[in-house]
Amino acid sequence: MSEGTMQRAAQRDDRAQRDQRAKRLRRALVCAAAVPAVLITAACSSDSDSKGTDGSSAQQSAGSGSGQSSASASPTVQAAAFRTLPEACGVLSKDTLGDLVPKGAKSGKEGSSDDTATRASCSWNSLDNNGVKGSQFRWLNVSLLRFDSDAGRGSGDKQAQAYYTQQVSDAKGVAGAKNTTSEPVAGTGDEATIVRYDLKKKEGAFKQQTVVTRVENVVITLDYNGAGLAGEKTPDAGDLAKAAEKAAKEAVASVTAANSGDSGSGSSTKSPSSSAKPGSTASSDSSSKSPSASASPSKSAAKKG
Repeated sequence: MSEGTMQRAAQRDDRAQRDQRAKRLRRALVCAAAVPAVLITAACSSDSDSKGTDGSSAQQSAGSGSGQSSASASPTVQAAAFRTLPEACGVLSKDTLGDLVPKGAKSGKEGSSDDTATRASCSWNSLDNNGVKGSQFRWLNVSLLRFDSDAGRGSGDKQAQAYYTQQVSDAKGVAGAKNTTSEPVAGTGDEATIVRYDLKKKEGAFKQQTVVTRVENVVITLDYNGAGLAGEKTPDAGDLAKAAEKAAKEAVASVTAANSGDSGSGSSTKSPSSSAKPGSTASSDSSSKSPSASASPSKSAAKKG
């Protein structure tokens, strides 16, 4: 082999080695360049997964919170203080009845009611006949209405307050009433008002006293009127008012006693009953009236609450 040939062969070998080194270098550079891209891709993928997981957790937490909010407890109202009523014809003692209706203390007539633990009433008539001198007439009616607490209507106290206000308004607006006055009565239940007026009828001049009282979730409406008939003098309105206020206080005591097991103020009472209808707003369906329609002029018959 000539020297020139050997030199060309050596040059080829040298070029081949350089080409191989160049190829290896390019592959190394390509691989080196590819590594950051892979890392970046992996990092992006990891971050995306992390965000997705966190977002999902946040959404789940938010959803859980929303669920808890929507499942909040239903609104409740305070339970009514009184669960029953006393026996209507037993709310007043014999002595009190003897003062208010001396000739009719035993004539109590209970009004009709489909639930006496919720509404009740009783009325009495008294006619003291003095012959040619005329006679003294008295009429007494006690109506009781109890309200149960109800989520839709509100607490028993709140319903009773509204009914109390309505009863006072009704007493003030009796048709044909003259000289109407009203004033609060102290020391009787949670609130009490007496409405007084004169009412002229063919039988005589009647002096009407209506005492409306609220004690907790119970409203008591006591109507008391008197008249001098056939020439007898008209009774003193002040005396009638004092007697009516005293009777109203006694009725309040009877309601309290009926719900505490006490004997009360000489009146017979019923033991508490759980059968009272919840949310009832119907009032006493009193059917008891005086013998003469003109002798019971007030709107004592309780109205729907």
